[in-house]
Amino acid sequence: MIKKLQLIIVLFFCSLTLAWAQDDLLKELEQTTPKDTEYAFQTFKGTRLVNGQSIETKSKGTLEFIIAHRFDPINSGHTEMFGLDQAHVRVGLEYGITDRLGIGFGRNGGADKIRNAYLRYKVLRQQKGASNFPFTMTLIGDVSATKKVSDQSVDRVGYIGQMLIARKFSPHLSLQLMPTIVHRNAVDKATENNNQFAVGAGGRIKISKSIAFTSEYYYRVNPNSNTRNYNAVGLGIDIETGGHVFQLVMTNTQGTTERGFITETTGNIKNGGIQFGFNVTRTFQLKKK
Repeated sequence: MIKKLQLIIVLFFCSLTLAWAQDDLLKELEQTTPKDTEYAFQTFKGTRLVNGQSIETKSKGTLEFIIAHRFDPINSGHTEMFGLDQAHVRVGLEYGITDRLGIGFGRNGGADKIRNAYLRYKVLRQQKGASNFPFTMTLIGDVSATKKVSDQSVDRVGYIGQMLIARKFSPHLSLQLMPTIVHRNAVDKATENNNQFAVGAGGRIKISKSIAFTSEYYYRVNPNSNTRNYNAVGLGIDIETGGHVFQLVMTNTQGTTERGFITETTGNIKNGGIQFGFNVTRTFQLKKK
């Protein structure tokens, strides 16, 4: 009888010890396990990396006004002020339907007068905490037409599909990958393809609270063997001034849409085919958050 009582007492104290240990473990897990999900914020400062798009979307009810300005190449000589006498401008608007879905449209000046409209949707978001995911993914669908639509509207239409994948590695470094397909209904098949596949890569290095360096490069996977065009490359300096983002740009293309700079870049960097330019964006909050 005494032995049974001793056994019961021992088991009782063992159960208490296990209960206390379990409580301590649960408290420790509650302290170390994140309760909230933290999403990556401002992987890039704006919706443009240099010439191309970034994964960023505008918040719901926000309107972004965009001006993209490119001069002629510096190898145009001193009579053209090394390209500064001529200008190629795109004016566009983008509106946030939701925090993850946006719609935009714009028009280019110059010879082609491209008009384009696009949808942008953020499918996946980089996050950590209660739930982890390593990158952000945004899908973009674009349709464009040149000024000759009155003659052959179908033949002058082009379509673009993009998958933008980006990761914010730290507050100072973000990188992005841009698989892209451009389809144009009418091309000179001696030197161009109807379908052009490209893979772009770019990034952003933050230098200070308001200044960052950006870059991008688009590699054409299947260029026509007789192509007269080049892969597009761009470097930029982002300067944030309140509601404005001002980008100084150096690039080898006049194109300010994917259709233009992926398939129609004529600047040969080795021969001075480099153009200066800038992007200016201004954000307006049309609806209260």
